[in-house]
Amino acid sequence: MTVQATGPAGPNRLTAAQRVLSILGVFDIDNAALSLSEISRRTGLTLSTTHRLVNELRVWGALDRDADGKYSIGLRILELGTTSQGLRLREVALPFLEDLQHAVRANIHLAVADGHDVIYIESLRAREGVPVPSRLGGRWPMHATGTGLVLLAFAPQEFQEEVLSSKLRRFTEYTPTDPDALRHRLAEIRRSGVAIIENQLTYDARAIAVPIRGHRDRVIAAVGLTTPTDMPPHALVPALAATARGISRTLGAPSAGGTQGRTVATPRHTRGLGRPVPPETRRTVPTEARRTVSTRPRQPRTARQTP
Repeated sequence: MTVQATGPAGPNRLTAAQRVLSILGVFDIDNAALSLSEISRRTGLTLSTTHRLVNELRVWGALDRDADGKYSIGLRILELGTTSQGLRLREVALPFLEDLQHAVRANIHLAVADGHDVIYIESLRAREGVPVPSRLGGRWPMHATGTGLVLLAFAPQEFQEEVLSSKLRRFTEYTPTDPDALRHRLAEIRRSGVAIIENQLTYDARAIAVPIRGHRDRVIAAVGLTTPTDMPPHALVPALAATARGISRTLGAPSAGGTQGRTVATPRHTRGLGRPVPPETRRTVPTEARRTVSTRPRQPRTARQTP
């Protein structure tokens, strides 16, 4: 990622904080390790300024330096990340997500909204799951993913129009970019409570997603799974819905039979709306998901022979 460090009055008028943030912003999954000159070029900062700030970040622990002289994000940033409200939501949801994956043997994702995008705060890969580009911490546009469409469908109307009026990136020929068509799809998702899409982000993959509700029944996250396109989608919806109900109940959603507790939610337009249940019930797995039959066909039982 290239982050040009230019403010309203040009690169020489940036605050110290803006310079530091521009350095941290150049690292991503494709550029996990960068040399000093690469950081300088990507930020637009002078080499001397880059050297000074990078060294300060390294001393503090925000950056690490390897034997080849390249820099990467340090463990101090990871330590700060663990205090995120989104990761608290992940801790509450994780037992339910693991149980769901065991039942359906598919890739499982937990997503929250951040601006016009979704961020995966958990991503469980199935050993035999369909290859997908999603990952823990990954960011994708709302309109291109199942979890994103769910979050967009239950967002305020003005926010929906803000997203639909922006430039919608196309990843495949099946990625929806027409605002009117998207409005109809969002209405259908609100009516049915589930999003089912195919080949929108990558080929040969189907995504199914449902909302997770918090305190006052506001949608604060979405849980989804991805499967090959030749797998019947509707057989997986009950298990996915049961998982969402279990998480929502733990977060205190009235419609899921939840109880009130502390705030857990993180999406910007719903911040402060999710609430967890007391610790003694936090790791309860929904009975409906445990009863869900695996999507693999059962082998016929051998008749017992009488001696």
